[in-house]
Amino acid sequence: MVPHLITALTGPINELEQRILESLPAIERWFRLEWMEHTPPFYTSVDVRNAGFKLAPVDTNLFPGGFNNLTEEMLPLAVQAAMAAIEKICPEAKNLLLIPEKHTRNTFYLTNVQRLVQIFTQAGLNVRLGSLDDTITAPTDIALPDGSSLTLEPLVRTRGRLGLKDFDPCTILLNNDLSAGIPKVLENLHEQYLLPPLHAGWAIRRKTNHFQAYEEVAKKFAKLLGMDPWLINPMFARCGEVNFSDGTGADCLMSNAEALLAKIRRKYKEYGINEKPFIIVKADAGTYGMGIMTVRDPKDLAELNRKTRNKMSVIKDGQGVSEVILQEGVPTYERVNDAVAEPVVYMIDRYVVGGFYRINAERGIDENLNSPGASFVPLAFDESAHLPRPGAKPGASAPNRFYMYGVIARLAMVAASYELEATDPDAEIYE
Repeated sequence: MVPHLITALTGPINELEQRILESLPAIERWFRLEWMEHTPPFYTSVDVRNAGFKLAPVDTNLFPGGFNNLTEEMLPLAVQAAMAAIEKICPEAKNLLLIPEKHTRNTFYLTNVQRLVQIFTQAGLNVRLGSLDDTITAPTDIALPDGSSLTLEPLVRTRGRLGLKDFDPCTILLNNDLSAGIPKVLENLHEQYLLPPLHAGWAIRRKTNHFQAYEEVAKKFAKLLGMDPWLINPMFARCGEVNFSDGTGADCLMSNAEALLAKIRRKYKEYGINEKPFIIVKADAGTYGMGIMTVRDPKDLAELNRKTRNKMSVIKDGQGVSEVILQEGVPTYERVNDAVAEPVVYMIDRYVVGGFYRINAERGIDENLNSPGASFVPLAFDESAHLPRPGAKPGASAPNRFYMYGVIARLAMVAASYELEATDPDAEIYE
């Protein structure tokens, strides 16, 4: 059953839902043609925000860590998508080496690793776990909440290949976003498939590159549907030299925030939206909901307290923040049991394999929900997002709403494929 979802069921989002449903054959053909030209990321998760007047992705993760939040019913889809992905890359694959994050005490994350092992085992692979943690020098069992365990093993590097003792994989799957930099042991693996590629990790990747690519995708897609791309695209700006500790770059932040808020106000006026616009300032690299703040007035940036400065200065793995993206804030008007909610859509290869609602009773509609107090309702996508119900009244059908989320998430995935092509250090450049 779908959790009781109070959503902005009136107004323009219903027009968008209707337009998307009416254009379904054209949309699916458009995606098909895009995937003939571009390679989807191996797996992707996208945070979507539904403001009632606008529906847009606000974050795209290329190392998703929440597969444990998908319902059991969605597993067959995930297994099928995993088979398709592996078949494309290495059809004769037998062994898969999965390299997780180092933080081995987070049981939610470990349950996600367990789910990934299950998906790829059922897709027909021998899956083992190799750890980047130097303290793991022998096979180490880690207990999971359900009484089972995972075995982490030390990595073994031999010339151009990476494996474990007596285990030589054709494919290496990273579930580690490389926030702390690229480990030597992963460099120059020319004989194996490393997925996602190293430049998808936060050591190299930047959110501004992603949203630049997304803007291009949104324009193409909006042209197909005859609509304003702003309805599916969050505007953004970038500041490249910022130091929150000593206040360097404050001018860049304030002038960009002012310009961006003015742009949003113009759009709100055009659409008759009586909301107070806001922007989200976040680290241009990095994840886990760290280094993020909501700005409603540029003056706020001049008067940051020490707590906020500290919060914005450092993100995951102790990495300092010197580049930020300022992103148009998209409020969320979805609620599950009175808590503010946002949908998160999961994909493997080019297929939507499920999703869930991230809910946070301690946050407002204009704040980051990926923060302490967040929980997940995996029931939301209990019906396949692939089978909308034509003819159902807009806003009244859960499958239609989920199909629409899936379309927006897949647009972000197309953008990620553009982004990875543009930032690939090994790409051949044709003059």
